[in-house]
Amino acid sequence: MKESTCWVDVLGLDIAQTYYDAGGIRTRCLESGRGFPLIMLHGTGGHAETYIRNFRGLGEHFRVYAIDMIGHGFTDKPDKDYTLPVYAQHLRDFMDAARLERAHIQGESMGAWIAAWFALEYPERVEKLILNTAGGFRSHPEVMAKVKNSTLEAVKNVSYETVRKRLEWLMYDPKKMTDEMVEIRYRIYSQPGMVRAMEHVLCLQEMEIRQKYILTPERLSRIQHPTLVLWTSHDPTAPIEVGKAAQEHIPNSQFVVIDECGHWPQFEKPEEFNRVVLDFLLK
Repeated sequence: MKESTCWVDVLGLDIAQTYYDAGGIRTRCLESGRGFPLIMLHGTGGHAETYIRNFRGLGEHFRVYAIDMIGHGFTDKPDKDYTLPVYAQHLRDFMDAARLERAHIQGESMGAWIAAWFALEYPERVEKLILNTAGGFRSHPEVMAKVKNSTLEAVKNVSYETVRKRLEWLMYDPKKMTDEMVEIRYRIYSQPGMVRAMEHVLCLQEMEIRQKYILTPERLSRIQHPTLVLWTSHDPTAPIEVGKAAQEHIPNSQFVVIDECGHWPQFEKPEEFNRVVLDFLLK
């Protein structure tokens, strides 16, 4: 059976593409659903459509916001390095613009790193925290080089082939990557100025910069929010043991593994991902 398209995934939903002025940064957002706000943060080089398969299930219980973070997607791309404090301030400014006093924050990969940093910097703005195949728990040179080189290749030599290669690396089953998702990212990566923006995004793959913001055991121990650390059996960025070791330093936390899945459980196994998230947020 052919994989569904983004439109089929949200067919019949009251979903909007909206732009917010987040501290002077024109910020793109997909939003749907009703209830307490749930903000979804994508990973390195990503965009809001990372969560296109989650609006239906999660939107039955929450107002779901998936944003293009600063430097990503169709959000503004100021000419500066995007470090953790920059991302956290942008998220705070987005919440202010959307009039969200508090929210559940879910992040995937780099988005999870940002979510954890945000919870430390602005604890009063966070209700519960979900760290999905999180980055920032360690500095592994081989993985850092893979992320940096494959992402730059996809932008500097943008083509359907380079973009598909970058996206399929995220999957346990590469056949799960749809032509439409490749098309969406191809169009994003083809924008003028995207190479420069991606160089700023990838500053976190430089060891000297990265080490300043690593989620050390001491930092993790200061997260006081109820936290779910979600991992997968075949995450290409880090084995299960890395996620479990990090979770053990977070006081009020739990650990869940989704089997036969790569770096994007929200896309590769959306029904199971939604169930795990709801089990955590609704209890």
